Amino acid sequence: MAEKKYVIEVEGPKEGKDGRPSVGAVYRSVFAKDGFPPPVQGLDCCWDIFRMSVEKYPNNRMLGRREIVNGEPGKYIWLTYKQVFDLVEKVGKSIRSCGVEEGGRCGIYGANCPEWIMSMEACNAHGLYCVPLYDTLGAGALEFIICHAEITIAFVEEKKLPEILKTFPNTIKYLRTIVSFGKVTPKQQEEFQEFGLAIYSWDEFLSLGDDKHYDLPMKKKSDICTIMYTSGTTGNPKGVMISNNSIVTLIAGVKRLLVCVHEALNVNDVYLSYLPLAHIFDRVIEECFIHHGASIGFWRGDVKSLIEDIGELKPTIFCAVPRVLDRVYSGLQQKISSGGFLKHTMFNLAYKYKLHNMRKGSKHTDAAPFCDRIVFNKVKQGLGGNVRVILSGAAPLATHVEAFLRVVACSHVLQGYGLTETCAGTFVSLPDQLDMLGTVGPPVPNVDVCLVSVPEMGYDALSSTPRGEICIRGETLFSGYYKREDLTKEVLIDGWFYTGDIGEWQPDGSMKIIDRKKNIFKLSQGEYVAVENLENIYALVSDIDSIWIYGNSFESFLVAVVNPNKQALERWAEENGISGDFNSLCDNPRAREYILGELTRIGKENKLKGFEFVKAVHLEPVPFDMDRDLITPTYKKKRPQLLKYYQSVIDVMYKSAKK
Repeated sequence: MAEKKYVIEVEGPKEGKDGRPSVGAVYRSVFAKDGFPPPVQGLDCCWDIFRMSVEKYPNNRMLGRREIVNGEPGKYIWLTYKQVFDLVEKVGKSIRSCGVEEGGRCGIYGANCPEWIMSMEACNAHGLYCVPLYDTLGAGALEFIICHAEITIAFVEEKKLPEILKTFPNTIKYLRTIVSFGKVTPKQQEEFQEFGLAIYSWDEFLSLGDDKHYDLPMKKKSDICTIMYTSGTTGNPKGVMISNNSIVTLIAGVKRLLVCVHEALNVNDVYLSYLPLAHIFDRVIEECFIHHGASIGFWRGDVKSLIEDIGELKPTIFCAVPRVLDRVYSGLQQKISSGGFLKHTMFNLAYKYKLHNMRKGSKHTDAAPFCDRIVFNKVKQGLGGNVRVILSGAAPLATHVEAFLRVVACSHVLQGYGLTETCAGTFVSLPDQLDMLGTVGPPVPNVDVCLVSVPEMGYDALSSTPRGEICIRGETLFSGYYKREDLTKEVLIDGWFYTGDIGEWQPDGSMKIIDRKKNIFKLSQGEYVAVENLENIYALVSDIDSIWIYGNSFESFLVAVVNPNKQALERWAEENGISGDFNSLCDNPRAREYILGELTRIGKENKLKGFEFVKAVHLEPVPFDMDRDLITPTYKKKRPQLLKYYQSVIDVMYKSAKK
């Protein structure tokens, strides 16, 4: 393969032998040509990230939230690094006074807020495993995680306390203490104490350890600092164990990358914390900001108020999932369309002119300064006016949205790729490289990457355009799945993590994600969907014979092609006074509504999450068959062939479901 601009080859390709698949060349970032970035001196654990910043920047603004005056949001009120440190000390002493020792498991459940970070830092200080409980998980998963991780103390958002109660009595085998981020009502006090648990408001808890002293334990790089449970795979969530070393190594790599592309973080940077801290993407971004003594402001927890919070905070770095950027894109398109002929024409001319210059190699700041000032400045101001980098992660960003935002947002728009198991950062596109549209860029400077052939899917890592399963090696990798050595061995082989994602190397060394090896995919909001598991649940609907579920990574919901049961559908039609043969019934909108209603009913009965509900169906009178190459001789669904065969139907379903 020809030399690539943004990666260097560190190991040559290997032909597959003895039935093993071929392995492509191993590459690493060109920014690591002198070796991986060394760890930051003195930075051995996550506690050091915070502790060192408190020493360097005690009076810098650290955590902020909007003041509420007479029910209306006002300005951001800030705590300095030293003020946060003093509160973290109190939280840590109070945790220890509850009998939680080094290695204990501490749950955090709720939306992002200053108390979330303080609880996390207290865990870091005292060598506890921080176990986030994802904000949108149902009671079933909450119960599983609390019991599986053996969580003894949990910090909980005030409005989430009823959700914790629903996990009783099964979780009280482990849970001993609950701390509300806000207040606790007398009734809640009673309900929790009935089960033998101590429950405290935030202010009460802070004073528990006032007269006590606890030495901080010595912490090693290899110590686990957090267990993050990933949702959406078949069966129960998996606890991904992430060490101190993974996070401090990633910070060193991100620091090197940002310096090399002239976008280093500094003390004046401001970040809006709204993506879930329970996910690794936001956790490591916030760790990077803390390391640089920068500021983190929290949203109010309402999507409708997000733009208003952005306008007040004026962040410099904006991280998003594609679903949020899709909303920004749609909103802008609507404004452009309704702005009248003159404004519409002026915008389009400015857009084409700037895009043309960027394609010729101009930086976004130099491509059309006049257009930026006169036409695109309103878009910039809509994001607060100070954003210099927009980073999209968690799912693929549609190429047309990425291209549009690169032109009109007056900032760098970068797309990244990573998994919880890789500590988030693995690939990221580079500033002012329009050729990287639709890719996730080259590797970050602290990992090695190779592709492994997947012959059964027709992907060859040694072809002129190398394609195969993306495999990653480096110290950012997770330490294994908690209590699941069997699953760990399946994906961690000879130091390489097998991601299950299919990638294609681009000529410049960036990576394009083109497929998924297993039948698990992400929706646009970043949620995993285990499709076979869902199909098994929906198959419980007695009026259907078969169902194929599809989810596009650029969309936020699922659609399905259903083979209805002929007798059941005809019986329903007769009962509802609808005439016609089976084929015409399958075309009937009322029949589609009926089957969709039955699927929804079964979904609710099985407590599926919101994104697991099917939002549109196509009723197919002809069963999936081998004649059309839609199933195997053993009746397994051929998903790529189903997608190809029903592509036009899928397009119609997505379009109609959005109306």
